Amino acid sequence: MTFHISPAAPLPSHVHSSPSSPHFFQVSSPCSRRRSIFPCHPVSLPFLSPPHPHVPPKASVQAPTTPQTSPLPSPDSSSLDDGDARSRLPPPNPNPPFKNSIWVNPNSPRASRLRQRSSDSRYARLARLAASLDSSDPTEPAVSGVLASLGDAPPEQDAVIILNSMENSQNAVLVLRWFQSRIKLEKEVILYNVTLKVLRKCKDWNGLEALWEEMMEKGIKPDNVTFSTAISCARLCNLPAKAVEWFEKMPEFGCHPDDITYSAMIDAYGRSGNVEMALGLYDRARNEKWRLDPVTFATVIRVYSVSGNFDGALNVYEEMKALGVKPNVVIYNTLLDSMGRAGRPWQVKTIYREMSSRGLVPNRATYSALLRAYSKARYAEDALGVYKQMKERGMELNVILHNMLLSMCADIGSVDEAVEIFRKMKEMPDGCRPDIWSYSSLITAYCCSGKVSEAEGLLDDMLEAGFQPNIFVLTSLIQCYGKAQMTDSVVKSLDKLLELGIRPDDRFCGCLLNVATQTPAEELGKIIGCIERANHQLGSLVKMLVAEGTDNETVRREAEELFQCISSEVKKAYCNCLIDLCVNHDQLERACVLLDLAIRLEIYRDLQSRSPTQWSLHVRSLSLGAALTALHVWMNDLANSLQNGEELPPLLGIHTGHGKHKYSEKGLASVLESHLREINAPFHEAPDKVGWFLTTKVAAQSWLASRSSSDVVAAKPDTISSQSTPSLFISDLMCPHSLALTSCVSSGLPATTSSSTCPLGLTFVSAFSFSLSLNDLLLGADKFF
Repeated sequence: MTFHISPAAPLPSHVHSSPSSPHFFQVSSPCSRRRSIFPCHPVSLPFLSPPHPHVPPKASVQAPTTPQTSPLPSPDSSSLDDGDARSRLPPPNPNPPFKNSIWVNPNSPRASRLRQRSSDSRYARLARLAASLDSSDPTEPAVSGVLASLGDAPPEQDAVIILNSMENSQNAVLVLRWFQSRIKLEKEVILYNVTLKVLRKCKDWNGLEALWEEMMEKGIKPDNVTFSTAISCARLCNLPAKAVEWFEKMPEFGCHPDDITYSAMIDAYGRSGNVEMALGLYDRARNEKWRLDPVTFATVIRVYSVSGNFDGALNVYEEMKALGVKPNVVIYNTLLDSMGRAGRPWQVKTIYREMSSRGLVPNRATYSALLRAYSKARYAEDALGVYKQMKERGMELNVILHNMLLSMCADIGSVDEAVEIFRKMKEMPDGCRPDIWSYSSLITAYCCSGKVSEAEGLLDDMLEAGFQPNIFVLTSLIQCYGKAQMTDSVVKSLDKLLELGIRPDDRFCGCLLNVATQTPAEELGKIIGCIERANHQLGSLVKMLVAEGTDNETVRREAEELFQCISSEVKKAYCNCLIDLCVNHDQLERACVLLDLAIRLEIYRDLQSRSPTQWSLHVRSLSLGAALTALHVWMNDLANSLQNGEELPPLLGIHTGHGKHKYSEKGLASVLESHLREINAPFHEAPDKVGWFLTTKVAAQSWLASRSSSDVVAAKPDTISSQSTPSLFISDLMCPHSLALTSCVSSGLPATTSSSTCPLGLTFVSAFSFSLSLNDLLLGADKFF
């Protein structure tokens, strides 16, 4: 069976800008003896061609907006009363289409199939001509040669159909020029619009702007189609700022955006960084019930995510489903990335399960979002599971994804897994082979696990591969040497850094500061010298903290000036290390001075909280020395509250967190529990609240009373509290000698005693009862999970 599609009658040019005007197509069929009329709306054809040259225009139905109509003639009438009309008919086709015809809607799915099968249809002929133009040389003679078959004065409708069917933007402009030189155009903006659409298909933004300039020079007024085409082209070319620029000049030409254009602008404003405008348009879209596409929803989710409103991103997702819009892979990928940014791996897992239940197939962007989320949250099992799935499905990971995995393994201490991933990277093509960040991550994994020889061997391999060590590699090496008490190697690493012309940053100096907290007194001078070379201001403060005779007010002033000069990301780590240094070197008052300063500068926030039912101390973000100093201050505050007649709440608690340190078997909770046990504090780990140590009001009052009646050995500094009457003393709560011995034991160095007596005459718990070094508690909160 063959079919023929031809227009029943020519329509005026104004139908291009009037999408409500119905059009009709005629399809011939040998098995049909009936004729029916189905109005349709044009989608891709702004014009309909004139009557088919081989079918007399007997059956003509005008659009409803056309003032004149004509009755439908009999199917078997074969003559025309108008002789002039007959004389204008073209020669008969030797292979005419079937006589019997039906009318079908060209917007229906069947219409496109019928049109493809209509080899003799006019549309098919023009489409083949457009394909020839796409493949021709981009020269005027070549294009003119292809178009010569149209004659000297082709219909304007043919020009629109040909340009609308083209895919080659360079040749499309030449075709436009050819038609302009041969046709007297009724509405020239239409030809420009279809040419602009070809430029949009090819993402040729420069060509689009050049054609726009030509329109302006000729005085051709753009219409809504012109602007919507340019805006959508800007989106495709990832030029949101250009989309905004075109959108905002529409009123200048008397054009008014429709709902679809407004929806597109939500995406454009969001990607250009104008969050307020994007969300304003989204609110308007909800109120006025605009039709929003999944891409727009994805942009709104991304806007909320970038602004940190992750709950807002989830709300948009729920609103989208309530409106009946089915989430696609792009939506899910955006949402997965958002929840990964939020640090909510449990929601990432839920969303991924929902995506899988809908039958959507994850792509590389999906797996990338999963890897980022799981790696950031240190969900090693899930991250490595995603990695395995990608390998099983034949998806090649690029070097960035591999580096994400290596970084995660370094963070959680999974050295064996990191080594295996690195080995597979070395077997891959050049584009996926290890880069400097790959080497850096594996060296970090070795260093933080104390594998000095392996780290140094990999450093040699990196140099042979042509990569010079960067500041991250040298920072990891210094951390490794410090943990192994290899002070001379620390000095050599700093020399190498300066030799390469790399300027020490705050994190590098923080690493040196951490090394100082675990260096024996006889070697400490070398590390302080390194700190001074890297940051003279920090080195001077460290000297003051460990030296005798410096008054507390000078320490406070110098420390405050330092904190004003360093980045906010490292302030807490610096505080932790500086307090640990003070505790290690018997400078307990200075530790309290630094703690008080950190609280006042909001470096440490919300260490204490009070409610009618519970008073709490939160030390999960502190190092061991800082945590014990804070514990001393809190105990004094409790004793002073009782002395002033305040009632304690029913419960008192200490929150230490429950995670393990990255490279140690113990966390802060186990270390603090040992200290509480040694001072007979009535705090016990809560079975139903992990990471919490609780006691009752009665037990706390009894213990505080017993401690207050003991001999006074050291008073709490006035810098911590305005209340001068001491009730507990820092020496009762911790022993700096014990902490220093703890570092030695954790580092594998010999210790000469199993107990220590502090300078104030109190005997303390054996140093060997601890296995967590100060180095293990280097950076506080970001070392726990």
